[in-house]
Amino acid sequence: MASHLPPLNAVRAFLAAARRQSFTLAAEDLHVTHGAVSRQVKSLEDYLGVALFERRVRQVRLTAAGQQFFAEAGPALDQIAGAARRVMVGAAGRAVRINVRPSFAVRWLIPRLADFVARYPGIDPQVVTSTPPPDMTGPPFDIAIRRGLEDWPSALEVRPFLEDEAVVAGAPALLQHVREPQALESRALLLSRSRRQDWEDWKKRAGMPRLRPRQQIFFDHLYFVLQAAVDGLGFTIAPVSLLSNDLASGRLACALPELRLPLTRHYYGLAPSPSRETLLFAQWLDSHVER
Repeated sequence: MASHLPPLNAVRAFLAAARRQSFTLAAEDLHVTHGAVSRQVKSLEDYLGVALFERRVRQVRLTAAGQQFFAEAGPALDQIAGAARRVMVGAAGRAVRINVRPSFAVRWLIPRLADFVARYPGIDPQVVTSTPPPDMTGPPFDIAIRRGLEDWPSALEVRPFLEDEAVVAGAPALLQHVREPQALESRALLLSRSRRQDWEDWKKRAGMPRLRPRQQIFFDHLYFVLQAAVDGLGFTIAPVSLLSNDLASGRLACALPELRLPLTRHYYGLAPSPSRETLLFAQWLDSHVER
């Protein structure tokens, strides 16, 4: 019987798109890209052998088959989710402790954490922020997320996570002034003291190592930099992983998108003898890489 089940991630993407009548709005709801929703829906259509949407310019509409599948699959998936919630809520004392850097917590993890809580309501996520590398002698944690493979305790099982790159970003109203790298010389650049090297590396990649902005404004933490960029104070060079929600919402926009700086990949490390809750959180992290 299970062999006749369609891919549930694809069903979830379809239901979000059907409710919103938009792949773009569905992508925002699911915290994925428009392309990811489109691919998932296409894979479901291929599986079912029928078209579920009529694609039009900036609009999608359910076909007759799509309306039928939406009417029946929506309540079925809601019933499964409800059953899972009722069972999981009954389980006591379940938690997962996540050790991350402050900027990653504020800009990547917390905006997505509601999705984890909705999927696993019986598990309490406990976010612990620290700047140094994970340390087994410090506050206890079940899973840690950091860039690169250096300075991980040997006791942790380290797995690859997000690939990343840095881009120039600013408030949309400022983008009309920046069509080429030289235009940044007349603008203010926002930098964090912890990632100031990104600007120098980006200039070299752009072939303009001598480029100097009109003004450089420094902040202690990257999340202050990003808030300043949202408020229109200037442009920043920042990792896409930390910009993604602001880019998706339109609070920030990518300037010079063809000039991207590859960054060290993120990894996560599992503490010894990981609990079931920790493994579920790791599985949830992996699902975001797939998206």
